[in-house]
Amino acid sequence: MKDHSNSPANGTKFSDPLVTLDGQERAHVALTAPKTLWFNTGTLCNIECVSCYIESSPSNDALVYLTLDDMLPYLDQITERGWPVTEIAFTGGEPFMNRDIITMADAALDRGFDVLILTNAMRPMMRPAMQDGLRALKAAHGDKLTLRVSLDHFDPTTHDAERGKDSFAATLNGMCWLRDAGIRMAVAGRVEWATSEADARAGFAALYAEHGLAIDAKSPVETVLFPEMDMSVEVPEITTACWGILNKSPQDVMCASSRMVVRRKGAEAPAVLACTLLPYEPEFEMGRTLAEAEAPVRLNHPHCAKFCVLGGASCSA
Repeated sequence: MKDHSNSPANGTKFSDPLVTLDGQERAHVALTAPKTLWFNTGTLCNIECVSCYIESSPSNDALVYLTLDDMLPYLDQITERGWPVTEIAFTGGEPFMNRDIITMADAALDRGFDVLILTNAMRPMMRPAMQDGLRALKAAHGDKLTLRVSLDHFDPTTHDAERGKDSFAATLNGMCWLRDAGIRMAVAGRVEWATSEADARAGFAALYAEHGLAIDAKSPVETVLFPEMDMSVEVPEITTACWGILNKSPQDVMCASSRMVVRRKGAEAPAVLACTLLPYEPEFEMGRTLAEAEAPVRLNHPHCAKFCVLGGASCSA
């Protein structure tokens, strides 16, 4: 008989960082090889999606615009801590709504990092100042810069149902501009509407071919297909025993290789989070410095199970 003496008192899953509902030790992940440091440029976005991972919208400023001055100390800390980071990544919200995005990307590129910017490639990116900035980054740093464009589906009607009327056309227009500017691209889609991953990749391949987009639909790096994170779907808690059962390693999980810097509205300073997908969960805020962020992460959220462990997804390039 199992010992349930350590089970959470309130009798719900994901309520105790140390043990699962049935009293087993909750899985944890050590920061073994930090590869990517993410910066959330702010939760404001030019559109409001039906199921945005972090509830970005034209009015959500829970995470305020990050500045170049906010970012630079963390680039210094990477060196000071000896983190083997190769990639600096920017997410939002829509990063191109932040006026510092070009200077922040340039600062990271100047230090030799690869830079990844997540974008919907719509109007904020298409402003003349941003276009000029992107051309300059391309000229100075070449393919060290990648823009990953959010294109939920290769079918315009399905995509627009998630992101709003005519959003597919606007995003595709931005992608064609990036193509003509010679700027390296990737795509982030979703698998929830596809009959299979193979069908999804075939659909994206046809779209890329039609518009002359040099993106590999078969590559999980160039065409990233994310699982859906429906909080109403029941998912299991991950215990330490699950690694062997699932034939997975803690090192495969995103929080083994990345952290994210955010600035909360009203906060005196930025904070470092364990995960890009959990910006509002206090339990996953690790402190203000990278040194504090070296602590292990307990997988105490449904997203940890559905998105990372069972879904096998990673936000990094």
